Amino acid sequence: MKPIIPPTHLDELLERANMLAGISLAQIAGQRGMLVPKDLKRDKGWVGQLIEMELGAIAGSKPEQDFLHLGVELKTIPIDAQGRPLETTYVCVAPLTNIEGLTWQDSLVCHKLQRVLWIPVEGERHLPIGERRVGTAILWEPDQEELRLLQQDWEEIMELIALGKVATLTARHGEVLQLRPKAANSKALTQSIAEDGSLQLINPRGFYLKTAFTAMILNKAFC
Repeated sequence: MKPIIPPTHLDELLERANMLAGISLAQIAGQRGMLVPKDLKRDKGWVGQLIEMELGAIAGSKPEQDFLHLGVELKTIPIDAQGRPLETTYVCVAPLTNIEGLTWQDSLVCHKLQRVLWIPVEGERHLPIGERRVGTAILWEPDQEELRLLQQDWEEIMELIALGKVATLTARHGEVLQLRPKAANSKALTQSIAEDGSLQLINPRGFYLKTAFTAMILNKAFC
C-alpha cells in the first residue's frame, strides 16, 4: 500500500488522529497490510510506528519533530483501564559531548516538546496487541509552569553531564524529566565527558518524561 501523504495543516492532522479513536491496532494494521506482532518484546516501537504511518509522519528517527512543517511531535502513550500512563515517555537521545554553550531553548528536548500530539493506546499486558484500541488524541502545549519544570530538570541534568557525572545520574533525578540508558543492548557505547574532562565510553542516554508528569497532562485534558 502506498505511504500516506503527510497532512498539510494542523486541522487535517487532528482530523486524522480523531478518526482513530476507538479503533483497534489490528484494524489499522490490516488497512496498512501489516502483521500484528505476538508481543512487543522484540517490537517495542511497533505501536508508535504504526500510528506514525497512519497519520503520515515523516521524521522517523531524525532528530526533529515528527511533523516538522506543522511544529508537532507525535507521542503514543500506553495507558491502563483508568487512563493512567503505564510507562515513561521517551523524548530524545541526550548529548553527552560538545555541550558547551548549549541552552535549554536550543535543546532538542525543548524543540520536541513545544507542541505534542498525544495518542493514548490501551497497553495492559493481558490485552492481545491487536485488540488494543486507540484513545482520544490530545494536542498539548506546555504551560509556563510545565516549561519551568522541564527546563529546570534539563539544566540540572546537563550540568551533571558537563561535570562528568553522567554515570551517577539515575531515574530518580529530575522532577518531571529523567535520564536513562538508551540502547538496544548494554554493549552499545558512546563517548561522554569524564570527571577529569577527558572522554570516556558509556552506554548512550536518553531523556524520558516521568509518568507522573504525563498523567498530569492526560488528567488536565480529560477532566
